[in-house]
Amino acid sequence: MDWLFFSIATALLWGTAELFYKKGALPDEKYSHLKICVWVGVVMGAHAIFTLLTQEINYNPINLLYYLPVSLLYIISMAFSYFGMRFLEESISDPIENTSGAICSLLCVLFLGDSLTPFTVAAIAVIVIGVLGVGFLENKGETPRKKNLGKKLAIVAFCMPFVYALLDAAGSFVDIFYLDDIASTPLIGVTEDTIEDVANTSYELTFALFALCLFIFMKAKKVKFGPIPKHKDKILAAVFETAGQFTYVYALSGNGVIAAPIISSVCVVSLLLSRIFLKEKLSWKTYAFIAVVIIGILLLAVAEEL
Repeated sequence: MDWLFFSIATALLWGTAELFYKKGALPDEKYSHLKICVWVGVVMGAHAIFTLLTQEINYNPINLLYYLPVSLLYIISMAFSYFGMRFLEESISDPIENTSGAICSLLCVLFLGDSLTPFTVAAIAVIVIGVLGVGFLENKGETPRKKNLGKKLAIVAFCMPFVYALLDAAGSFVDIFYLDDIASTPLIGVTEDTIEDVANTSYELTFALFALCLFIFMKAKKVKFGPIPKHKDKILAAVFETAGQFTYVYALSGNGVIAAPIISSVCVVSLLLSRIFLKEKLSWKTYAFIAVVIIGILLLAVAEEL
């Protein structure tokens, strides 16, 4: 039953990471989203180095370049997500971002010739209904966002979770090409036992380099970082994110049919934590449509493993 422990741990870790991401993405701190990227890169880079020192994965540095398309899609999607968190309630952004699984399924149908079961189609339809409902309420004055942020910024903020979902789905889609078949993967020197570790290490090292570039950019802009304790929420978010990545691999190695929907419940964890600790308050109509989105995501996770 180790897989059950790791599945629950993944949902809790990633849900908690979302809470600290939100706390660290300060609306009045212009570069807070980039600072979060820096700290995520630092922690992921440290984990990548730890992996290289403690595991025999025969890592070839050229894989940094070969895996770069996937890494960049994931990294840029996260940067957009952090920007949106500065202005949008986590209770709204996280469920929308988790629709990336549905988008990835559609990409596989369009470009890989996959077919969708009626159950999967129904799950995607439920997600679409929920997202359209949230969007309708956002544009009909159910929230004071336009008044507080201005019409342009309010629209941009609401678009960020959708941008994340599209880019993350594209990353997952391309990832299939890299990880699905050991014989055709572009990665060098990998085996069935090491391919996931090599890919993840490439991603984490790329994130670390990306973080270094952002740090240099902000230093050139004379952006003040301040003392490390000031960034505790950003650092904790990065730690929980990386820890969740670690448990995720072990969770899916067991009973994937049950593990997938448990992990997808990260939306529920994030919503509850946001309501308790961030005191987020939305209209009952918005919560109802968010619930529809989450139900659709859980149904899709079950459908994908059947």
